[in-house]
Amino acid sequence: MLDITTKRRIDSARDILVGKVPDPKSQVEQITIALIYKFMDDMDTESEEMGGERTFFQGEFEKYAWHKILDKKIGGYELISLYAEAFEKMDENPNVPQLFRDIFKNAYLPYRDPETLRDFLKEINGFEYEHSERLGDAFEYLLSVMSSQGDAGQFRTPRHIIDFMVDMVDPQKNETILDPACGTSGFLISSYKHILKNNSSNFNSETEEKLYANQHTSATETVVNGKQYRGDQLKPEEKTDLGKNVLGYDISPDMVRLSLVNMYLHGIKDPHIAEYDTLSRQDKWNEYVDVILANPPFMSPKGGIKPHNKFSIQSKRSEVLFVDYMADHLTPNGRTMVIVPEGVIFQAGTAYKSLRKKLVDDNFLVGVISLPSGVFNPYSGVKTSILWFDRSLAKKTDKILFLKVENDGFDLGAQRRPIKLNDLPGIAQTIKSYKQALIEEKEFAMDEREGLLVEKAKIAEDGEYNLTGEKYKIAVVKETKFPLKSLSEISTINPVKSELKGIDQDLEVSFVPMADLNENNISFQPKEVKKLNEVIKGYTYFADNDVLLAKVTPCFENGKAGLAKDLVNTIGFGSSEFYVLRSNQLILPELLYYFVTSDNFKNEAIKQMTGTGGLKRVPKSFLSSYEVPVPPLNIQEEIIEEIQAYQKIINGARQIVENYKPIININPEWEMVDLGSILKIKGGYAFKSADFDTSGIQVVKMGNVKSMFFDKDNNQAFLPNSFRESYEGYIISKGDILISMTGTVGKTDYGNVCMIDTNEEYFLNQRVGKFNFTEESVNRTFIYYLANQDYFKSEIFRNSTGGVRQANISSKQIESIKVPLPPIEIQDSIVKQIEEECLIVNQNKRLIEIFEQKIKDKINSVWGN
Repeated sequence: MLDITTKRRIDSARDILVGKVPDPKSQVEQITIALIYKFMDDMDTESEEMGGERTFFQGEFEKYAWHKILDKKIGGYELISLYAEAFEKMDENPNVPQLFRDIFKNAYLPYRDPETLRDFLKEINGFEYEHSERLGDAFEYLLSVMSSQGDAGQFRTPRHIIDFMVDMVDPQKNETILDPACGTSGFLISSYKHILKNNSSNFNSETEEKLYANQHTSATETVVNGKQYRGDQLKPEEKTDLGKNVLGYDISPDMVRLSLVNMYLHGIKDPHIAEYDTLSRQDKWNEYVDVILANPPFMSPKGGIKPHNKFSIQSKRSEVLFVDYMADHLTPNGRTMVIVPEGVIFQAGTAYKSLRKKLVDDNFLVGVISLPSGVFNPYSGVKTSILWFDRSLAKKTDKILFLKVENDGFDLGAQRRPIKLNDLPGIAQTIKSYKQALIEEKEFAMDEREGLLVEKAKIAEDGEYNLTGEKYKIAVVKETKFPLKSLSEISTINPVKSELKGIDQDLEVSFVPMADLNENNISFQPKEVKKLNEVIKGYTYFADNDVLLAKVTPCFENGKAGLAKDLVNTIGFGSSEFYVLRSNQLILPELLYYFVTSDNFKNEAIKQMTGTGGLKRVPKSFLSSYEVPVPPLNIQEEIIEEIQAYQKIINGARQIVENYKPIININPEWEMVDLGSILKIKGGYAFKSADFDTSGIQVVKMGNVKSMFFDKDNNQAFLPNSFRESYEGYIISKGDILISMTGTVGKTDYGNVCMIDTNEEYFLNQRVGKFNFTEESVNRTFIYYLANQDYFKSEIFRNSTGGVRQANISSKQIESIKVPLPPIEIQDSIVKQIEEECLIVNQNKRLIEIFEQKIKDKINSVWGN
């Protein structure tokens, strides 16, 4: 897990280098080599302290030892000379393994400034080789800084998740273990340590407490909870074989290089990591292994993967192909745990369904473990699950085990701070008990709160092979502290319009279209006023203190609902796709709102929705019969008072998030250029709404493009995955800058500019433009912030065409706008300042998430959850 100190040191090292080494790749090389250099010296020092001798830096090479280079007596230019000479001579050092010599081969010092070098070495010296993750943390954060990690869908797997998966698969000393997308070899190193531990005389599996967190590892042994495990029960030849049996592939030579070094530093003297494209090359296709552990890349490149023809599942998606590869390359008793994105679990595409069918019907899959969103922070908030294969156990059962991790021992914010809540030990015990029951061919009983066993026939029933555990939960009467009552007992559903009989038909009332309802926010502001005779027919009637609930997909799933307040003359009308719930004397309207927007209600309602495509609706019969716990009114008031306190914090944080805009003070001396001289606007495609669906690849429409905010959840529409190949040129992804090109005159939905900040791919719809940069010598983020200035939006309005109400702007008109372009150094400085401000905004976003969760937890407590 990336810790704050590592991040700060890497950032500081890059800041020191940036003036002399502007190329990010060269910065990575300099920091990486310096880290390896430093760690070799650390290992020599550790050896001396334990009564041994120095290994790497002795004889004529002793003068190059890191601690000697840092001697303050050495003058500036002598330091430059000695450090540069060490680079050149290191690959000639016979005491340094070939692996390390290859790292230093062709390395050189690209600058000759003593002050820069001294500051840089001082920063690197702050790193200490304390545990196995330090080198991986440093290097992977470097990759993320260059945007090469997230763009490739490669997210660093937290150490405790790796150790949990390894412990569950339980690799043995005589088994072959593979990670076909190994990165820095976290799974392989953990497997090696696991085998050492289980073959140590001081390890007792009966009493050892496994926390899957806070483990410390030295270069040659495993340390867990203060105990050292040296693998002393392994014979010398078994240790040799163990090193040969731990195998990894990676497509990136940089990752292979780091993986080899990382494994060496962990006692595997002859690591077997190959630079190999698992999905496109065939020369290792006929090699089979006993254990596979992996977190393969989630993202596929534009155009998709181009696999060879040996795969049983035809796809261009990397996550599908990797899982298929793992299933096909296990020995008859082989085992796998692999992290997959949620698309593999439920996506409706042909390849996804075929993969799930294979895993279930052909007896690969034993269980699915759902992980919480945020496990991969700070890299990504992507939702993932673990697929568990065991070819031997899968044949012994006609069921699939579903488990859910709510808490993994760390909060789900950007910093991933430790917390007391940790479901992993309990889930580990459930898995071990289930494995034992299958081996002994005994019945396995499990409380629904622990997990779920679902018959394979049930999963196959509709042909979708959906692997979402929640889908198969049977609604049961929950034991609650309070009596259960149906919604029809505590509210009037869709009050009748006859209540308005005799009212003046010219009376003004509020009008609320679906767009006015917020998502997951009890408050909304009616914007329109109409006369009663304009809306009494064809629209839904409601009044102050009524709860409005969208009943149609995707609005219902997205949480569109609200509590009516301050309606004109206390009366409102709105979309025919609303349900209206009017609370009676048994329940407060606020609590009623939170019940019908809770996960409990939504999960059950989604299962009952009827209709096809984008016209699925929650049936009224389900709404009427759904039961909720009803506390006494005085307790309801206490609950709502607590929630309202949380809501005030959310509202305050939301004000900061929604109102923040980056301000660039434009210097009149800056050069003014046509925007078209640095980028071109690519327009979207006019996809047919009849083709839209509820899953697949999302279509980015104008409503998703807010000012500095990519609102992916607004009015979602999707196209089938099969459209990808035909419309590849309209695929957009993380980092792309978008602009809305049509809108209502005078409103803020026109000329908005946002950046995609998620790791999914999208289709670019008509009237949304994408910035295609043609000039490389500009800071693209600066242009993004510039396009969010008021002056830029004024230019949009000035250049646009259209009628009184509707305005349009063409690609050429946008490109003709003149923008200030300061020197690149000033652009970089402005971006750095704004990103510091954005950090504070993001902290407020996190505050919103925390207190929204507190509201959910409070409502769940009413259920007794």
